Amino acid sequence: MIIRILSILLIVSASFMFISGCKKNEDKMEIKKNSFGKTKEGTEVFLYTLKNHNNVSVSITNYGGIVTSIKVPDKNGNLSDIVLGYDHVEGYIINNSPYFGALIGRYGNRIAKGKFSLDGVQYKLATNNGANHLHGGEKGFDKVVWTAKELHGKGTVGLELTYICKDGEEGYPGNLNVKVNYSLNNRNELRIDYTATTGKKTIVNLTNHAYFNLKDGGASTILDHQLKINADRFTPIDSTLIPIGKIIPVENSALDFRNFTIIGKRINSKDEQIRFGLGYDHNFVLNGNVNQLKHAATVKEESAGRILEVFTTEPGIQFYSGNFLDGSITGKNNIVYNNRSGFCLEAQHFPDSPNHINFPSTELKPGKVYNSTTIYKFDVGKK
Repeated sequence: MIIRILSILLIVSASFMFISGCKKNEDKMEIKKNSFGKTKEGTEVFLYTLKNHNNVSVSITNYGGIVTSIKVPDKNGNLSDIVLGYDHVEGYIINNSPYFGALIGRYGNRIAKGKFSLDGVQYKLATNNGANHLHGGEKGFDKVVWTAKELHGKGTVGLELTYICKDGEEGYPGNLNVKVNYSLNNRNELRIDYTATTGKKTIVNLTNHAYFNLKDGGASTILDHQLKINADRFTPIDSTLIPIGKIIPVENSALDFRNFTIIGKRINSKDEQIRFGLGYDHNFVLNGNVNQLKHAATVKEESAGRILEVFTTEPGIQFYSGNFLDGSITGKNNIVYNNRSGFCLEAQHFPDSPNHINFPSTELKPGKVYNSTTIYKFDVGKK
């Protein structure tokens, strides 16, 4: 009898310790708010740092919804920053940052000649990328101050950002109410949930433009990283990086990443698509259903042992290999960002979709809700 009572007490004690341990781990999740500088107009902006119980942290500023830092461990447990960016908001403003870590909208990627039509009405946008429109225009979502709200959930910590893009802003129709939630959990997953509603028929294509380098945050190139993309097809581009309207197989091309492939292996090939992009700057058509969360891509870097997995509800992912980085930018920790020192995996609808009826639609009507989710999961391989 005594033995049975002791056994019960041990079980209860162990259960209490387990629950206390879980609660303790949850308590370690935190969000810190600090000043991050001021805009040219004198508006103070803030930096919010999310941290989980593994000491993984993600820092986000309400200027442009920019992810300024992601610190994750390597295979030896050493934490370091794996995204490119600046130490203060002035860097993102003064240096005309190439969208480091930013929220992109109202339309991510390119629109040919800055023109599209809805119900017979043609709309004209800024041509801020040669003859084409790029990432929302002269003052896209990456250059506005968002309203921020801290979020605390069960096993997560997050940041809610909201912004009202007015009818006619950057040439787009309709008042667009946008909400973006960043959340970090104890599985080392950074989740981004986008929602939007409009008062007038419009187009929407939101994404995040983080530049990753899993080895050293941009001190070296990403050419030795291994990439796998869950896509059998892609949308070929012309010499101005605009899709020509076709969807073709990646098979027997330099864009075949269906199996793990070193990024630098074919990046200087004579393939016409590579020459047009000066490397990789292409939209891949993801396998799986639109609006259902699915595996999109995985990147591995062997020396640090870090692994990045991407999951999304979007139909496409833009793989960009940092082709236009040229050593003219000095970022965090005085790191000079040379050519191909970072890569982007931007989950999104296809570039120039409003001008191609065979591409998934980016139209949003009044009474409907735009919803999109992307997850970046961080892990390490074996030593």
